[in-house]
Amino acid sequence: MKAKHLVTVGLAAVALTACNATPQDPYTSPRNDYLSKYGTNNQSVLGEGGLNLSLFGKNKDQGGGPAGIGVNTYLWRASLDTVSFMPLASADPFGGVIITDWYSPPDTPNERFKVNIFILDRQLRADGIRAAVFRQRREADGRWQDVATDATTQTEMENAILARARQLRVSTAER
Repeated sequence: MKAKHLVTVGLAAVALTACNATPQDPYTSPRNDYLSKYGTNNQSVLGEGGLNLSLFGKNKDQGGGPAGIGVNTYLWRASLDTVSFMPLASADPFGGVIITDWYSPPDTPNERFKVNIFILDRQLRADGIRAAVFRQRREADGRWQDVATDATTQTEMENAILARARQLRVSTAER
């Protein structure tokens, strides 16, 4: 019986020794070891700075923007500029979707808005953008209740984005 306990204790000691519980020093992790060996000056097999997609020229379908973005760059930048006062929940430049988080204007704290913008085309066209505006009002019990938005609100948002996209296009054409 004693020998059985000694063998069990011995196996437990060996198992605990194998599970070295000391944390690895972050400066000797494989990634940091690589960085210390090769540096962080962005050297790569493809030369200094790696592969630059703009070397292949400008993509005409995207409104003159660099290759790599999936939608019209003027509409994308104009959309971000137009909703820049609202917090962003999600922005996907390849799919052309911008989703804002809820925003309450300072003058009406019991009302909040959310905007979803969809860029549908790679060309700067009026039908290449859709905006969905959502509105909620705080009830007396503190819950947020959905409220219908005026149909012109969405159209005004789309027109503001299109006007800004035109400004951006003109400003880049003048250079």
